[in-house]
Amino acid sequence: MPHSQQVSKKLVILDRDGVINFDSDDYIRSPSDWRPIPGSLEAIARLNQHGYHVAVATNQAGISRGLFDMKALNAIHQKLHLSAQAVGAHIDAIFFCPHAADEFCDCRKPRPGMLKAIGQRFGISLKNVPMVGDALRDMQAAFEVGCDLYLVKTGKGVATLEKGGLPPGTQIYDNLAAVVDRLLHLAAAARAAADSAPLKKQ
Repeated sequence: MPHSQQVSKKLVILDRDGVINFDSDDYIRSPSDWRPIPGSLEAIARLNQHGYHVAVATNQAGISRGLFDMKALNAIHQKLHLSAQAVGAHIDAIFFCPHAADEFCDCRKPRPGMLKAIGQRFGISLKNVPMVGDALRDMQAAFEVGCDLYLVKTGKGVATLEKGGLPPGTQIYDNLAAVVDRLLHLAAAARAAADSAPLKKQ
């Protein structure tokens, strides 16, 4: 996992497959399989431009199952980083779980271990940090650590929504770009409210 600097920051956590790039039932096994969802990388760039840092939290059980190796995963993430840089976006860190579900690790979503590790790496509480995913397990892990929950309809999102059982407070948006629109609107409204608040007497 690449390192990230310990600085105070606004943070957004993203799932990878189905949020940033198109998903596949056969796994994303090589760089040629990795294709960004239109507008997703530009949405990350807009977050960066407004002072947000971005971390990715992704389950990659294909490693444990022998479908691809760490060299292939690193090459996929290199393509992700280069594609992001091409549109002015920056992803601060990619966290991944290489384990299969039957290994019962703490880092595989829906368990919260990977998200907790992100909070520790960035040195912040995850309470109200936005987490964007397309699967129930993304929302369950995020709920456990107090994140704000955003389910997108890309990837597995529509099927997830139809199955139901989402944690309370889950917000539904068409895609990552729509989530970013909402986050930036909320941030602008908060700034406006702070600017208009009367100054306290000393």
